[in-house]
Amino acid sequence: MSAPNLLFIVADQFRAMCLEPGGDPVSTPFLDALAADGVSLAHAVSNYPVCSPHRAMMMSGQYPNMNGVTHNVNSETAQRGVGLRPDAPSWARVLRDAGYDTGYIGKWHLEAPVPEDAIHGAGVLGDGRYWDAYSPLDRRHGFDYWYSYGCCDRHLKPHYWTGDAGRHQRINVTGWSAAHETDVALDYLTHEVARSEAESVARPFALAVSYNPPHQPFHELPPDHDSSYQRLPPEELLNRPNVDMDSEVAREAAAIAPLYYAAVTAIDHQVGRLLTALDDLDLTGNTLVVFTSDHGQQMGSHGQLYKNVPFEESMRIPFVLRFPGRLRSAARAAGIGLSSVDIAPTLLGLLGLGARVPASMQGRDVSASLLLPTHPAAAPPDPPVAPPSSLYFYYPRDADDVSIRGLRTAASKFVARFRPMKELSISLYDLVNDPFEQFNIADPALIRAHAAVLRNALADAGQLWEGDVALSELIDSA
Repeated sequence: MSAPNLLFIVADQFRAMCLEPGGDPVSTPFLDALAADGVSLAHAVSNYPVCSPHRAMMMSGQYPNMNGVTHNVNSETAQRGVGLRPDAPSWARVLRDAGYDTGYIGKWHLEAPVPEDAIHGAGVLGDGRYWDAYSPLDRRHGFDYWYSYGCCDRHLKPHYWTGDAGRHQRINVTGWSAAHETDVALDYLTHEVARSEAESVARPFALAVSYNPPHQPFHELPPDHDSSYQRLPPEELLNRPNVDMDSEVAREAAAIAPLYYAAVTAIDHQVGRLLTALDDLDLTGNTLVVFTSDHGQQMGSHGQLYKNVPFEESMRIPFVLRFPGRLRSAARAAGIGLSSVDIAPTLLGLLGLGARVPASMQGRDVSASLLLPTHPAAAPPDPPVAPPSSLYFYYPRDADDVSIRGLRTAASKFVARFRPMKELSISLYDLVNDPFEQFNIADPALIRAHAAVLRNALADAGQLWEGDVALSELIDSA
């Protein structure tokens, strides 16, 4: 059999609860079927649950201090050097060098905008910043086929830069962005099959499809969207017990939820179109399919609406894999931990290229915990499952902002917030007995023990933090 293909699908702001039994009241039949045919990781986590930082880690396998993306990329942060470094490693570059055809379709949001982008991109927003950016040919990190944009939240009137077109040569489209991007992806897949048949060469492909919905603006939906969620009462729409239903935030979340869920169902339909195409083109058996997101959304939980906070609703992401005949059981996969920085090396490991993972990638390759042994009769015992252990990051936006580090495991979550000249503030949750993070543990001994684990985890990852001294003082305060 030839080298396996990769179809990597990422949706912005699609939280893990949308795909969990007893989770959000949303219909996702195609993604449910994908999980039933493969595995779904219950402990997939965004290390930094906001768009650009997660995407940079996902592509590079490096933490923010290494890859250059410590904040969302826009014209303001670009002046501080924020943007994916040209020399950052990427799984796409490794695959291209291994003979893959590589393609990227949809939202990128990793290129630092330059002044010309304010003219040729989505324009300047009301706060004076511009977010959209053209990616020059030499800054596409291993993707040869390119049908993409930087950051533009116009789901019904998207635009794209394609191939070797210049910054001033964008394509404007009318229609729901995710549907259009799926159309482009279907053309790509059909072309790949035709090329292989014409050349009689089974060259594999790696295609990334990056949808912006269900990110806001929530009302920008396809005309045939599912409107049935509008009939659900607020307490059914927001069924997590950490939502204060009497709060103003909950009322706003209840207004948003039907639109958010409609977008989720519409994304599910687009995934279904891609999976059907793989079947029709006889690609399913030799294609690794991954569906994931860059972060979730609070939707009223803990009194918050959006993301970039260290709660499960923001941090946990779907990570569904289908790789016919090559994955271990779903029960085994349920205990595997994976975070943003682990995605790049793990993809390479799953595709049989673990030996080519760049030394500069900092994430873990957990593919051995996922893959069946190639020769079962001669295989050693099952390797240990990669345990959940994910760092959390929040970099301050200015001198007065808080700086946060944390550590999430399957059993607990410890979060340390630091402001210069102020005390360290701590949150500790028991995720086994308190999965909705409603009870902050105050036991000093437990806090010190978890603080020591966080300090060691940061050191092992080569992460310096301005709160280290305060954290050490807390550990030594017994």
